[in-house]
Amino acid sequence: MILHLDLDCFFVSAERTTNKKLLNIPVAVGGRSNLNIFNTQKANRMTSSNSGAFVSSIISYNDEEDSQYFKDEYGRIRGIVTTSSYEARAYGVKTAMSVSEALSICPHLKMVKPNYPLYHELSHQLALLLSNKMPFVEQFSIDEFFGDVTGWVDDEDIEKFAFELKEEIKSKLDLPISIGVANTKYMAKLVTEYAKPYGVKVLFKTEEEAFIYNINIEKFAGIGKQFAQRLHGYGISTLGQVKHKKELFYSWKKPGIQLYNRICGLDKEKVASFYDKKYDSRKSIGIGRTFDAVASRDELKRRVIILCRYISFLVKKQQVNPQTFFIKIKYEYNVKSKNSFNTNRLFSETYFKQTMMELFIQTDKHPTHKVIQLNIAVSNFNEHNPKSYDIFNYEEDLKRNKLHNTLQQLREKFGVDIIKNGIEL
Repeated sequence: MILHLDLDCFFVSAERTTNKKLLNIPVAVGGRSNLNIFNTQKANRMTSSNSGAFVSSIISYNDEEDSQYFKDEYGRIRGIVTTSSYEARAYGVKTAMSVSEALSICPHLKMVKPNYPLYHELSHQLALLLSNKMPFVEQFSIDEFFGDVTGWVDDEDIEKFAFELKEEIKSKLDLPISIGVANTKYMAKLVTEYAKPYGVKVLFKTEEEAFIYNINIEKFAGIGKQFAQRLHGYGISTLGQVKHKKELFYSWKKPGIQLYNRICGLDKEKVASFYDKKYDSRKSIGIGRTFDAVASRDELKRRVIILCRYISFLVKKQQVNPQTFFIKIKYEYNVKSKNSFNTNRLFSETYFKQTMMELFIQTDKHPTHKVIQLNIAVSNFNEHNPKSYDIFNYEEDLKRNKLHNTLQQLREKFGVDIIKNGIEL
């Protein structure tokens, strides 16, 4: 059997481990993007002490508590809700809702500034705990895990095992978690939704067909709004109806076959263990910020360079060598432009900044428009194999790499801002 473990309202639950005043009241984590990284003033910025995965922004600004942090300098309420407690959800507060709307429907809502290092640390601790309880554990996201106990726990004991695991996590980490158990990964993930909050639900193979019969297709992982509309066009509105549409799904080749098998509990996808050499806990590293509209291209270039510095720090921290660079620009009025660049060079901060600056200029398709968001990311990690790199630039890149290793040591010790480019000032 396979377990899917999903932390309940994780960011809120994590905050409650350090602040008991947040218990049993409407709480939401979220707010404005952390724009302090663009400031020219010296600041104390922290990073997580662990080098794990699934934290898109493990860099946080360590300023003092401010109950009105979600307001800008003009007093306007900004930002969105990242996670809300069940008490807040009872008032209609949802993920991705604007903070302004959330406060309007729940005036006594307690907004909390995100503390990503804390979330990362707790996720890391949970990963270690689970790896000592089950032979195969896969981290699916910062707050989700899969565990395979086939041959480890008998079916008749699986419910007891899951309940005891849930209680041990609450006792040791003070985190509420819900657990779904089934014969396949994605069936277990579906079942977890019916275990929430803070519960356990076990679904045996013989019960699957009856269980999914009337469940709306939108509830299944991997079926988004657009694909759901497509399925509705074929008269498919519930998971139970999918079983009789095998030919249709198989006509969509690999994606359709994969989805059909997942819904019908036929997939044989294994839980990728932490100790499996093929297991890659992080597919990309990215950082982005949303801000008030900026027209100056010089200022936007400065911000790109700053984001590149942070990405470079994280790349070195993860000890990976990305071969694909990505940028997305969002303008006013929901106009977007994105671009990517593939390389076979050894990663260095200097080369990365030069490339991203050129990529920004190429991607800025609307130079008269103001920009409200910048996102950059790196992916397609390659093992450090000199034979795979650009031989004409390898020696130069190797020298730069050694220099940036020294910079990394300084930043690890004194902070990411200890050394900056002149353009940043």
